[in-house]
Amino acid sequence: MKIKRYTADSMRAALAQVRTEQGPDAVILSSRRSQEGIEVIAAVDYDEALFLDAKNQRVAPPAEAAARPPAPAAAAPAPSAPLQRGATPPPVPASVARPAAVQTPARRVEAPAAHARADVSYTLMQREMHEMRRLLETGMAGMTWSDKRLREPLKARVLEQLSAMDIAPDVAMAIAELTPRRTSLENPANLPLALLIKHLPICTDTTALSGGITALVGPTGAGKTTTIAKLAARWCLSHGSRDLALVSTDAYRIGAREQLMTYARILDAPMYSANSAKELGRLVARLSSKKLVLIDTAGMGPRDVRLTEQLAALKLGAAKAKVLLALPAQGEGHALEEIMRAFARVSPEACIITKVDEAASLGGVLSATIRHKLKIAYVCDGQRVPEDMHAAQERRIWLVRAALQMKQGAPRIRDEAYLARTFGRVHAHG
Repeated sequence: MKIKRYTADSMRAALAQVRTEQGPDAVILSSRRSQEGIEVIAAVDYDEALFLDAKNQRVAPPAEAAARPPAPAAAAPAPSAPLQRGATPPPVPASVARPAAVQTPARRVEAPAAHARADVSYTLMQREMHEMRRLLETGMAGMTWSDKRLREPLKARVLEQLSAMDIAPDVAMAIAELTPRRTSLENPANLPLALLIKHLPICTDTTALSGGITALVGPTGAGKTTTIAKLAARWCLSHGSRDLALVSTDAYRIGAREQLMTYARILDAPMYSANSAKELGRLVARLSSKKLVLIDTAGMGPRDVRLTEQLAALKLGAAKAKVLLALPAQGEGHALEEIMRAFARVSPEACIITKVDEAASLGGVLSATIRHKLKIAYVCDGQRVPEDMHAAQERRIWLVRAALQMKQGAPRIRDEAYLARTFGRVHAHG
């Protein structure tokens, strides 16, 4: 471990010296104010095993003491002549009067207390060093973020704006890395939005309306049945209902098939049901003459034990189906991640962002699509069929502006401390 003393006029200046000479992994051992200013003692290459060894060496008895055989007991006094009546007996030596077990040296009797004190001291020292390291990292993260704002103002602006829109830190960092050093935009403040628009994965081919077999999957409450009805209505507006068929595999939710049947009657399109992979396979073969077959699947959460069975039935019964994933816009980031991982086993070609009108933020759903490179085919922002479903390629700019407007009136939670912790620390250790 390398230890060095630094002095400066202020703690910030001292930490800057530590960071320059010893790097971001340095540990502050102590700090105090002296006549020269602020004195900081820092160490690098900190190894916890060294402290463990030192502690063990302090509390263990010396080797020679442990190996030394115990001293022989004092010889008992030689027998003497019988005492005369009334005579006082001679004093008995302490080594004979008391058992040998009682004669444990004072140092060994106090050894357990010494061990306890050493353990407590070591724990306190370790805790203090961890706290000092955390303070050092926080201070250095703040300086790193300040340096970034000075050296790369455009990149810092992108990180600030995307964070304000609730874009996940890893996605914001990936987009910010693509920031040009100079911009031709008249208003550089629009650069973050321009980069987000450019890197949104948009589906230019609306697969659901090009014919074939399309299955819509997604979690409970994502609005799949209503979205199926919107897709069917858009098809009917262009091609009529003669070559359209609707299929439901949802045998779990009460009223699910009745809802789809209602839409089928309004559109004058046939509607069928399938309860297993075999039934679905026979039904798909029977409907081979139809130009578009839309399959409405059962809505299940990513942790539902029946989800695996449902997805396996879809893959077996409709192996050639194009799969679209319904992503609820109001979902939280971690919940959307679970949805993405759970439904990845059916390899969705694109997604449909639903319930945009119910969302307080679009940062989570946009982050999920960018992170997983899952193209967006449609955007749904209401219950009207089919008016409230729009092709994503026509709503790319609208989607980003909506994400910005949703957060403009919200309380500001992405302050300087958050930006320094999130992006300063990533840069320091990256």
